[in-house]
Amino acid sequence: MDWTTWSRENTDPGKAVGKPEALDGLLVIDFSYGSFAGLYASSLLAEFGARVIRVEPPEGDVARKMSPFGLEIDGTGLPYIVEGRNKEHITLNLETEEGRRIARELVKKADVFIETSPPGFMEERGFGYEALKAENEGLVYLSLHTCGRRGELAEKAKSANWACYDTTAQALSGFAWTTGIPEYFEGFPEHTKVPTKMGNWIAWYAGGTFGAFAVMAALYAREFTGKGQFIDISPAEALMNLNNYALHYYHLSGKVMERPGNIEPAAHPYCYVRCKDGMVFIAGYTDQNFQALCSIIGRPDLPEKYPTVRDRTNVDNAFAIIQEIEKFTMEKTREEIVELWLSYRGPGVTVAGEVLSPDETVKFDHWYERGALVERKEEPWGDLLIQGTVAKMTETPPRIKWVCRKVGADNESVYSEFLGLSSKEVGALREKGVI
Repeated sequence: MDWTTWSRENTDPGKAVGKPEALDGLLVIDFSYGSFAGLYASSLLAEFGARVIRVEPPEGDVARKMSPFGLEIDGTGLPYIVEGRNKEHITLNLETEEGRRIARELVKKADVFIETSPPGFMEERGFGYEALKAENEGLVYLSLHTCGRRGELAEKAKSANWACYDTTAQALSGFAWTTGIPEYFEGFPEHTKVPTKMGNWIAWYAGGTFGAFAVMAALYAREFTGKGQFIDISPAEALMNLNNYALHYYHLSGKVMERPGNIEPAAHPYCYVRCKDGMVFIAGYTDQNFQALCSIIGRPDLPEKYPTVRDRTNVDNAFAIIQEIEKFTMEKTREEIVELWLSYRGPGVTVAGEVLSPDETVKFDHWYERGALVERKEEPWGDLLIQGTVAKMTETPPRIKWVCRKVGADNESVYSEFLGLSSKEVGALREKGVI
């Protein structure tokens, strides 16, 4: 069996059923609210087999209402439907004494506790780490908030009851400053040449990713110590960690890196260029690779005119290079350009790839063959397209067992299993507004 066939057979997400789950037996209680940082952290743990109990207030998490242009399915927005996957959904009112008592009973049995509330919120209700640790020494407590749990900004967030916001985290990280129309672009109104947020909730998702990773490290350490620990994650810091050189550039040069737009300050050409039917990404940024690119487009004069990386990353030169490249690419389709690049066999390496719009992405068979996109039909949501699992693993692969459930869908089963409550008792709690 050749390697490609073996890999496809042994890492196919569609064949995950029946294989063991890496986090089987791990219990996660997710108390995050209005924040996809916490939701994404628990989604990752759930994909790998953790049992995640998602706790919402009786009216549901406000995150269910966060959806592009207000698009909802049966009262729940598209992002929440995706991030509710593999989770059991219960409701509980922490503003009631009985609700707090029930929550403490659940947390006593948990391995991981996740929350995204403003600093001080959980402590005031008896759910700070120290209080929960006293009853569950092995608990791993993940706290996600824009400002983190200590420091000057955290104190301000505490006094203002400041929630965990994605766009604020983007702004604080320094990332937003480098996104948007560059100052030096001519022909654009001044009010458009401002920092812009990224196209999605990247700070929340960065925070959730680092949060899940830290949880796994804490659980590994617990195997040796028997003790859990407190994890303080700021999505702003998570995104700052991914801000690979803008901060370092300022520290070394004393200059602020302005918005680069389509120009990569560290390597050029490494950008999008126009063609007959859209845009393509091209890369040929080292001296030898730039020569290879220019060989493909029949322009041996360009390496002579722009011989070094410093020459090519100069802003004026960089735009001139794009214009010269587009004289070639504008005469060809995306497919033709990619084929030309793939067929190049000379010295140096250069890369080209199609820039896909969302509708083209979801029609790209490659993602379905790899299980990166999955079509499912589940009640009450109907036909859905959701992202599949990222990691392809041979022995303990992650998997998606179900998508989101409705508010409080698992109240009876969870409260019966963990607290021994009958249907009548669960109903009474509902009538009193406890759940």
